[in-house]
Amino acid sequence: MNDIDENKAPLIEHLIELRKRLLICIVGLVIAGSVCYYFANDLLGILVEPLKKGFGNDTGKLVYTKLYEAFFVELKVAMFGAFFLSFPIIANQLWAFVAPGLYAKEKRALLPFLLATPLLFFSGAAFAYYFVMPTAFFFFLKFQGDAGGMQLEALPSVDSYLTLVMQFILAFGISFLLPVLVMLLNRAGIVSRAQLVAARRYVIVGAVAVAAVMTPPDVISQLMLAIPLCLLYELSLAIIWFTDRRRAKEQALVEAE
Repeated sequence: MNDIDENKAPLIEHLIELRKRLLICIVGLVIAGSVCYYFANDLLGILVEPLKKGFGNDTGKLVYTKLYEAFFVELKVAMFGAFFLSFPIIANQLWAFVAPGLYAKEKRALLPFLLATPLLFFSGAAFAYYFVMPTAFFFFLKFQGDAGGMQLEALPSVDSYLTLVMQFILAFGISFLLPVLVMLLNRAGIVSRAQLVAARRYVIVGAVAVAAVMTPPDVISQLMLAIPLCLLYELSLAIIWFTDRRRAKEQALVEAE
């Protein structure tokens, strides 16, 4: 007599497959983290580049106020770098786990979104690194100098600076995935283009609210996130309009035949 319920067998197989995929992701993260820790000082040098641009000709410096702070900063840098380095592995394992349960048509429909996700995320991170952070840091550092007879000098700690950089990069990287979310909702039939157009005013308010939460409390950083979010939303509407027209033409050709 078989002791295993046949109805539970597929579930057990899925759990075994999930464990396998998770182990591969963890091993990828550990290897990437080890490599990034070895080059932690070089990675930190890359991350402080926007601050150097903000200081301009001034000789800025980063300090640490706790003896162990610099060590944990290197660990943070290594983990942050490991996430980016191992992202293709994690995405590949996620797709390998989900793909067998999809039909060929569903796979073809999801493939453009899978390709667009890392592209949009890294585009947002690059936008934050090359444009937003130097501009914001230059604005923050303008307050140095004489204030009421006292000399103000910016001495950011390395830990607080790294936290701020990670906040900028993750906020812009995740926010730039808005077109993928909007188009997936449209493709799934949850919302139509007409509904998305009607919700434009609410999206603008939501973009400002998201920017206020995900960026430092200054108007410049918030506008630099809110405006691209609104533009990305409009881009999503344009792409949906184009794909809807193409589908309508294809349907008309099929019916004509």
